[in-house]
Amino acid sequence: MTEFKPLVFSGVQPTGNLHLGNYLGAIRKFVALQENNDCIYCVVDLHALTAQLVHEDMATQIRSITAAFLAAGIDPKKHIVFNQSQVPQHAELAWIFNCVARIGWMNRMTQFKDKAGKDREQASLGLYAYPSLMAADILVYRATHVPVGEDQKQHLELARDIAMKFNLDFHDKIKPTGLGIDIKVGEEPVHAYFPMVEPLIDGPAPRVMSLKDGTKKMSKSDPSDLSRINLMDDPDAISKKIRKAKTDPDALPSETEGLKGRPEADNLVGIFAALADKSKADVLSEFGGQQFSVFKPALIDLAVAALGPINAEMRRLMEDPGHIDAVLRDGGERARTRAEKTMNEVRDIIGFVR
Repeated sequence: MTEFKPLVFSGVQPTGNLHLGNYLGAIRKFVALQENNDCIYCVVDLHALTAQLVHEDMATQIRSITAAFLAAGIDPKKHIVFNQSQVPQHAELAWIFNCVARIGWMNRMTQFKDKAGKDREQASLGLYAYPSLMAADILVYRATHVPVGEDQKQHLELARDIAMKFNLDFHDKIKPTGLGIDIKVGEEPVHAYFPMVEPLIDGPAPRVMSLKDGTKKMSKSDPSDLSRINLMDDPDAISKKIRKAKTDPDALPSETEGLKGRPEADNLVGIFAALADKSKADVLSEFGGQQFSVFKPALIDLAVAALGPINAEMRRLMEDPGHIDAVLRDGGERARTRAEKTMNEVRDIIGFVR
């Protein structure tokens, strides 16, 4: 092997309703990436337990995420779509990575600090070890690229650290197997089994903000449904939410510099740009000097045209749970085959008897 085979991996948690931020920041990228890449897309249901241990209807939430993948255009025959709990190798590799990762690394994870809040002693061990499982999700397939939002970039850096420490710790055991490739760490060559995964972060609206507060990220957990556009919202709901979206009294600027200090205006222009596959500058060249009373109807038309077909297909798919489950079973079988190959090689490298 002279280089790692390119492979894209990413996942979405089955917690709450998927919204516009999930679509623009993740799912639409998934669809685009499948055109020229080998892709594995996962409903990360094990991760969902770190947010809420007992779920009202986990199965429905898993199917909803899968329906969104399929409705957006992901091809489950050419690529792999599955739910994480069908592949126990994720958890097995996560335990090994728990032993590779250092406490100091985990203590630096800002998402744990944010989610655990002031009472960290009451946070679950799963929430603390979440990044280690995320690293295993990616590396059990030896994926090379992951489309992520800015908020997950630190976790991806940790995955790289874990991969590199494993490669260094087992350098002498990897080389005789012929399973890795030579990479450089500084000036020193290392025979690496796991790749140094790269993030894929791009697009005019990588962070879609709340429709009620442009300084906060659009979130499934926000108590106000008016703060987000859900992928299951019908055209009337989309229209209502955009019309009620918070703005300021000034007209839109003609240049992007004028969006500074105007978070709500910046957010709505960013959403328009992302949905239209344009830059913010292009949007402002068209709407600069116009009031929101002119801009919002255009944004409504654009959002309904972009999300309407996805909404309709998601509803159709959710009426046939047997079909969704069949997609997940097929994807799970193919994912397990790949993951077990990796784990057999990892077991051999470590020296387990099998």
